[in-house]
Parts: sequence; structure tokens; C-alpha cells
Amino acid sequence: MRSEEIEIRTGGDEAVRDITRECERFLSDGDGGSDGLLHVFVPHATAGLAVIETGAGSDDDLLHQLRELLPADDRWGHRHGSPGHGRDHVLPALISPSLSIPVLGGRMALGTWQSVCLVDTNGDNPTRRVRLSLLAG
Repeated sequence: MRSEEIEIRTGGDEAVRDITRECERFLSDGDGGSDGLLHVFVPHATAGLAVIETGAGSDDDLLHQLRELLPADDRWGHRHGSPGHGRDHVLPALISPSLSIPVLGGRMALGTWQSVCLVDTNGDNPTRRVRLSLLAG
């Protein structure tokens, strides 16, 4: 297994950050033609990962729906940080902190419009770490 941790800056606002290029770079830094699984993991209690289309409104739609489902108000028992921060701790139960993507010939086997994205609703933590691991086949 080959593994690397990268740093992603999401800023102080809710974000869906496309990290597909970072994943591609990680794969190209290896032997270049491996098959296997790319495992992506975000070791944070308030962020998750998704494979979605970006740039055509889906990323904004996702954030809108998360605001509807997990409002940033005072209903949450977890109360440290910004108002409504408790919702950020529920996010990983809905948007998983990990995912695996097939790798064929050194390239992710994503669909035409699919991108690997970091989903971060926690404005209190503007920098995230993401662990990329290639499990060679």
C-alpha cells in the first residue's frame, strides 16, 4: 500500500471542494500503471467525501440540501464553536468520511461527470487533511 496525506484549504465558509486533480496527481506519482483501489479518507469529525458532478450546480444543490437537513441553529446538543456547529458533527453520518474508487491502469475509473469532492460545512476549521491510499491489485 502507498499512502500520502494532503492538505486542502476550504476556507471559512461551507464548501464542496473538488479534489479529483489531487487524487490524479497522487496516482501519477506512483508507478503510473497500477490497478487497485484508491481509498480516500478525511480524518476529521466534521467533514465528509462525495463523488458527484461539480460546476453545473450540483455542488451548490448539495450544500443547500445539507442546510435544509442540518440547519445551523441551536437545536444541537453539541454546542462548542460557532452557533449551530453541532450539525457539522452529524455531517459524517450522512456524507461518509471515506470512499474507495477503482483504479485501472493508474487512472480512477470515474464516470464522465463524476468528481471526488471534500464536503465541509464547518467554517471554524478552514484547513483539512485528506489521506490518499492506493491499495494495489
